[in-house]
Amino acid sequence: MNIAEEEESLPKRESDHGGEASAVVPHETEVVRPKVAVDTALFAMEDARLKCYLVQLQAGALASKWAFPGGLVRVGETLDGAARREIEDAAGLRDIYLEQVFSFGDPSRDPDAHVVSVAYMALIPEAGAARLGSRKYADGQWFEVARLPALAYDHTELAGYALQRLRSRLRYMDIARNLLPPTFTMGDLQDIYQSVLERGIDRRNFRRWMLTTDLLERLPGKRRGAHRPATIYAFRKRNEEAFRML
Repeated sequence: MNIAEEEESLPKRESDHGGEASAVVPHETEVVRPKVAVDTALFAMEDARLKCYLVQLQAGALASKWAFPGGLVRVGETLDGAARREIEDAAGLRDIYLEQVFSFGDPSRDPDAHVVSVAYMALIPEAGAARLGSRKYADGQWFEVARLPALAYDHTELAGYALQRLRSRLRYMDIARNLLPPTFTMGDLQDIYQSVLERGIDRRNFRRWMLTTDLLERLPGKRRGAHRPATIYAFRKRNEEAFRML
């Protein structure tokens, strides 16, 4: 039905001044709309393994289940602002790398209400920087990406989307800098690629390839440990252009 047909089908009423008045649209006394939320998959490297930060819910139909930090968007708040507020509340983190990934709108995804969720990916260089500070969660822990527990809502799917986004960015952008401290070794950098891409990478080829990208700056001094001293590097200024990595 086109707009003209819709107008013809609407009920008519007489004007207060005589004659036919315009159509009257039936008034809805109450409209129930979906709520909007944000959820964030927070990644960090620990012991050469990629990990996700999860919180344990303590209220609602899914109490005791693990999930990514998140919550409802407040009136007057941007999506990015809501995601950053929730991450700060759940893990005490500010000024971190944050990127929108996907939106989830299945009406049955939350058993308590119809909630549309906008998913984010966040990266930090040190897992130990996350500290649970929110009273709405029972606990907060890091889990290996390859060994996540059963997750609430549709967060298993969210984890898959976020990991795929991270892999894509890692192949074409210098996003690895957000998972590293200011200075690092070539081994630290290789650990990120191997863990995220879930495959081994030849050490010599990786080093030769990385040095041809002109992304790294070699620093004076060596890092000493159980093995031979390792050269220390830092990323040069951020390269916003896409380029082929691995």
